Amino acid sequence: MILSDQPPQDVIVFDGVCVLCNRFVRFVHRFDRAGVFGFATAQSPVGQDCYRKMGLPGDDLETVLVFRQGEGFAKSAAVLVVMTSFGGAWRLAGLGWLVPRVLRDWCYDRVARNRFRLFGRHDACPMPEPALRARFVEGGFQSAPEARDVALPL
Repeated sequence: MILSDQPPQDVIVFDGVCVLCNRFVRFVHRFDRAGVFGFATAQSPVGQDCYRKMGLPGDDLETVLVFRQGEGFAKSAAVLVVMTSFGGAWRLAGLGWLVPRVLRDWCYDRVARNRFRLFGRHDACPMPEPALRARFVEGGFQSAPEARDVALPL
């Protein structure tokens, strides 16, 4: 989906209370050496706006969104866009594009529906360490008041 009112940079929108999603963001932060991607939690105003732009309900946060060069991606396509953007050996992840989207998204949906049971859930969006926090787009982080300002380990 091509967006006319695109975010100011390439952005990954993720469920901030999902442990798996937070691990994915830390993974991207580690391997995105060029700093291509910014981040926004789905619970933030920016995240909710991105969900609306993709035609998704803002209360069903099972889908990671990626906005890359003005184009929006969801589910397995979002993951593939991120992985292939790292370059080097990560480009091999592009082989995933050969798998039909319906099958890729079916697998994605199985993990997404069970992510809290399999990986856990935070009570609130955890406060990222300063280096990662700097990569969040303006208005892209929202945490409950009880969230602590602690860095979580990779």
